[in-house]
Amino acid sequence: MKTNKSYTKRIKVTKNGKLVARKPGQNHYNARQSGEQRLRRKRTKQLSLSKRITRRFLPRTGA
Repeated sequence: MKTNKSYTKRIKVTKNGKLVARKPGQNHYNARQSGEQRLRRKRTKQLSLSKRITRRFLPRTGA
């Protein structure tokens, strides 16, 4: 099965197999947010995808 490229562009698999991604929706319209909100949303967060989704969209990635 092929790897879903849209998933691999957004998600990074760490050395121990954890999935990390940026929060979506932070490219524009950020001026009305406070600086603290912008910094908080800039950070990556750990994803918890089910084994079924991981197996379907990210085969052979070590996740």
